[in-house]
Amino acid sequence: MSKVVSEEDLAILLKAGLSQEDIRHSILVAEKALDIARRTGKDLDRVLIARGALFHDLGKALTHSYQHGEIGAEMGKRYGLPKAITDIARKHFHGGLTAKEAEKLDLPVVDYTPRLLEERIILYADRLTDIITEGYFNLQSDQEAEQRFEEIITNYRGYGKDKPTSDRYLGYHREISRLIDEASKHS
Repeated sequence: MSKVVSEEDLAILLKAGLSQEDIRHSILVAEKALDIARRTGKDLDRVLIARGALFHDLGKALTHSYQHGEIGAEMGKRYGLPKAITDIARKHFHGGLTAKEAEKLDLPVVDYTPRLLEERIILYADRLTDIITEGYFNLQSDQEAEQRFEEIITNYRGYGKDKPTSDRYLGYHREISRLIDEASKHS
């Protein structure tokens, strides 16, 4: 088991009925998010990052539809997860929907925009993990996925989804890459 997952958190994922594949994905997202957070050099809430990433797809225990974020947030509440973690499950779908986009999807009409850097790192790590693990791009390293992120999000609809979503992912990528670049210059 990964060192980013406590026995208690793994028990919640298993009790919820999350598949082994989805648990593996969530662990990889948590590991990637923590790696990115470390490289930013920022003083971030590492527990929130690890647990938020781990539980971001909790709703996939019941559905893989676009509603899995909202469902996962509600499930997380029932399991006693902190609001900051259930907010990540709620916000991660399509990189953080606007209230107007949510309304079109018949989701609760709220702004799902990730406000915390920790949240944006998780959303970015989730998308990167998909790119890295799904095997469509014959990547030689995780670094290559980061380097090609803009190209992949822009040119491959499955990863960028739609224009508003791809714009959000590109914004997270640029913000986080800038932070990593700045941190590497000061180390």
